[in-house]
Amino acid sequence: MTRFLLFAAAALTAFTAPALAAPVEYEFDKSHTVVRASWLHQGMSTMSLELTNYDGTLMLDLDDPSNSAIDVTFTLADGMWAGANQDRFIGHLSSGDFFEVEVNPTVHFVATGFDSEDNQTGTMTGELTMNGQTHPVSLDVVMNGSGETRDGRTKHGFTATGSLMRSTWDMGFAVPYISDEIEIFISTELEATE
Repeated sequence: MTRFLLFAAAALTAFTAPALAAPVEYEFDKSHTVVRASWLHQGMSTMSLELTNYDGTLMLDLDDPSNSAIDVTFTLADGMWAGANQDRFIGHLSSGDFFEVEVNPTVHFVATGFDSEDNQTGTMTGELTMNGQTHPVSLDVVMNGSGETRDGRTKHGFTATGSLMRSTWDMGFAVPYISDEIEIFISTELEATE
């Protein structure tokens, strides 16, 4: 009788305990992703730069975002786009006035925290390393929708926005004629790897 009660208790626990789902690995759908920084030029126009060469680790737990892990590296050489016929501008961005690409060839972001009340909107904090310096950043994140890829894998769409002061990373060339504040805009679709 005792053995039966122990078995029944174990079975009841197995059926009533919440399932602990592990984070799921995702990858960027790069044909549906844009990573853009924009700024005000001499108070006259809004200019922008897109980072196009990136990869990283995307482990997402949508039920408990605090279990997620995001680590993304952007390669700057051949990975910056500012529009057609902008080779001179990209060359300046690659110089010591800004990224100093020969010394610091990458920009690196590691998420350090996630805060969400509804698992649809929230804040992601992290450490951003560029120009040889690491400082905290914060992004507001919105889940735009979910669906499936053509081959049946899960996918999710997100938008992340935020701002930073480029001078914090010792990239204050021409401030205030060119705005110190940089607006960040990321729109992406992420696909489960399995």
